[in-house]
Amino acid sequence: MDKILQTKYTENDIRTFLKEVKDPEIPPISIVDLGIVTKINVSETNDVHVTLTPTFAGCPALKIMEELVKDRLEKEEALGKITVETSFETTWTTDLISDEGREALLKHGLAPPKQNVGYMELDVLSDTPCPFCSSRNTTLKSPFGPTLCRSLHYCNNCLQAFEGFKPV
Repeated sequence: MDKILQTKYTENDIRTFLKEVKDPEIPPISIVDLGIVTKINVSETNDVHVTLTPTFAGCPALKIMEELVKDRLEKEEALGKITVETSFETTWTTDLISDEGREALLKHGLAPPKQNVGYMELDVLSDTPCPFCSSRNTTLKSPFGPTLCRSLHYCNNCLQAFEGFKPV
């Protein structure tokens, strides 16, 4: 006998569930708001296929994020088969970060990247406002931070060291 669906889930429902899945490296931001969830397919029988696009090909958290997505969706009893894949078919860019995600980066003490840059040069990194006091009187200390997606800066106004999220 066919499975009778009590609830038909939509892509927006799944996206809402996945907003609870936080990025392992930056816990205040969800993988949805970071722009890592790039495709969601929901079948007529509530089977769900989620495609993740990592920020960088060598991201050490890829498998962890796949498992976190699967674990979160498995909590929804009415969902069918859940599959999660990482794909490099589309390229992740910092323009995929939502406004909510940019706010979360800022609250975490990371300067959000500029939007619609399309390239990364030292000039772009040098003009990074301080996430603590919003001053543009900052100095780029190193284009290479603790992870591939971050650069190191210093605010000459509030005297805080901070990391900036690189635009790519």
